[in-house]
Amino acid sequence: MKYSIIAIGDELLLGQVTDTNSGSIARMLDPYGWKLDNVQVVADSADAIRQAIDRAFAATDVVLTTGGLGPTKDDITKGVLTAYFGGELREDAAVLDNVISVMTRNGRELNALTRAQAMVPTSCDVIQNEVGTAPIMWFEHDGKVLVSMPGVPHETLTMMQRKVMPRLLSRFPSDVALDHRVALVADLSESRVAMVLAEWEEALPQHLHIAYLPKARLIRLRLDGKAADAAALSADLDREYDKMIALLGKHVVAKEDVPLPEVLVKAARAKGLTIATAESCTGGNIAHEITTVPGCSDVMKGGIVSYSNDMKMNLLGVRSETLERYGAVSEQTVAEMLRGAHKACDADLVMATSGIAGPGGGTDGKPVGTVVVGASLRGSEPAIATWHFGGSRTRIIDQSTTTAIITALHLLQD
Repeated sequence: MKYSIIAIGDELLLGQVTDTNSGSIARMLDPYGWKLDNVQVVADSADAIRQAIDRAFAATDVVLTTGGLGPTKDDITKGVLTAYFGGELREDAAVLDNVISVMTRNGRELNALTRAQAMVPTSCDVIQNEVGTAPIMWFEHDGKVLVSMPGVPHETLTMMQRKVMPRLLSRFPSDVALDHRVALVADLSESRVAMVLAEWEEALPQHLHIAYLPKARLIRLRLDGKAADAAALSADLDREYDKMIALLGKHVVAKEDVPLPEVLVKAARAKGLTIATAESCTGGNIAHEITTVPGCSDVMKGGIVSYSNDMKMNLLGVRSETLERYGAVSEQTVAEMLRGAHKACDADLVMATSGIAGPGGGTDGKPVGTVVVGASLRGSEPAIATWHFGGSRTRIIDQSTTTAIITALHLLQD
């Protein structure tokens, strides 16, 4: 099934807000075989919205819109949709009750503007917004469907998952079985992975397809399949997936589609190990990524942000002689940071970073992007290496974080 997305809002075109909804919706529907045909970002303009709807319906039978449903005068989507599909705006008692409930739950009082959220077109089916005041509107005409959702990502994605997606899948059922397998691969470039898998990929059955989704130091491989027989498809996927894993060997750090920090938390939990971090240039980002994983408290002991040399010495026991002789950005300093974190946090598995994230601070010997990353498993030799990352400060921090987690995972695998 193909569908279109229209993201509505002047703030999107001005760059004040980034459209994250379109990508999130695509990722949500992709496992069910729904393919995003096009995304349009348009202004809060009646003509722009109408023209975008015409273009979207010319290409697909389903159109999803986000944004323009707020209570202020610049939010005109509801009025445009009423004119497009017919009918008139009327206050819906059920929507008003839902708006009052949401406002009360959030400790806010109903005002005239918020009450206007209960005005909905008579030409739509209303899907109550359980987490916001703007109702979701479902329009149908000549077998085509348009679903209008709020622009607030939390509201859109929550209601997409709970209400909109199940209704879409029911309204447009598929008679073809869809399935997939995912692997996370580290320490190989996309081209190198493609070379390793070339012969295997060439021999894949026609109903299977491999997709390469690269990220900093990590490649997500997704093996998709489509067939009439679900059981046979699953067997085919399992057989080819096992071949792919065997070819990639130790470079496979996960055989499931979860964020890398979650892979680390699960691996540590399986071995009964605790985790801690000692961070300089990443400023606590490794610890932050780990603590986004629900339930990480049974393995995560804590983290130390030792940005200055004084903090490295006072909190982690890094020797002044080491800093003077080798510098803060050195494998010798990171080795002492690891030892200090083991002691200070009483953790089994420790990660540490020290580097130059830029844009200033680099030298000829240690240019911006030079980062020393280490991981240590209590009782074993630490793994420490110097890396040279490129890009912005944020990208260098992200690459350093990913590298630290990958290094720790390799220690657990070994």
